[in-house]
Amino acid sequence: MGRIAVSTMFFHEYPCDYIFDYVAEAGLDSLEFWVETPHFWLRGLPEDDLVRCIADHPELSPITVHAPSLDLNPCSINPKVAGISVDYAIEAVRMADRVGADVITVHPGRRTAKRHPSAYDFRRFEEYIDRLREAAGQTRVRVAIENLEPRVNALLSMADDAAEVLEREPWLWFTLDMGHAMMTSCDEVVRFIDLCIDRMANIHVSAIGGNGRPHHPIHDDPSAIRILTELADRGYDGYLTLELEDMVFPGSLSSEEKIVLLMRELDTLDAIFS
Repeated sequence: MGRIAVSTMFFHEYPCDYIFDYVAEAGLDSLEFWVETPHFWLRGLPEDDLVRCIADHPELSPITVHAPSLDLNPCSINPKVAGISVDYAIEAVRMADRVGADVITVHPGRRTAKRHPSAYDFRRFEEYIDRLREAAGQTRVRVAIENLEPRVNALLSMADDAAEVLEREPWLWFTLDMGHAMMTSCDEVVRFIDLCIDRMANIHVSAIGGNGRPHHPIHDDPSAIRILTELADRGYDGYLTLELEDMVFPGSLSSEEKIVLLMRELDTLDAIFS
């Protein structure tokens, strides 16, 4: 079975050392450290603090990292927005390597206008991939690109598109966001598995809620369990990263309630993958 992790954004309101403590208390194997975790991001990315948290929790190593993506778009029509977005992604790859992370997930970007991507957008995407390829060749961390939600302007939301990029870029890995793909259909998630499982380094694990949105808990969701069982049957042994949104619950969750929820999610994953 792969390593079971959670995104640090599930505990976004806490200091980083508390987050590491909570993840360890829940019994998980690792965590995905979002560079934009507020306590880290808003203090100027104090890398020494992150290194200390990792050293204090050896049971969670190696961690994975998620590159910055909020307010960023490497394929933006605005060249300054595109430039700084790519720079943030490249620096995140280097930081992930410095702290000993195994995988870093990056977003592919999107067309700025809510229209189908154009030749200009794909040219921007290729320039972004070129920069990532160069950075990946200089580090030991595995760079994995993630499928986005199925929106009209997304560059990478369907399985055929992901498979095409991975075929062109043999150095590149893949992070399957199963919730994003389930917004299209469960069959589309299975197609991602069919085409990309050999390159999957990470799975963002969540279910679709009654609002049609991802990042809900999986433990009572038949569709999510079906997808995860498919992955287990295919022998997937990479990271399983719970990507849960705490805003989907009726009220605010305490840290204790979040830990209990993670334990329940862990039990579900253990039952499927053991």
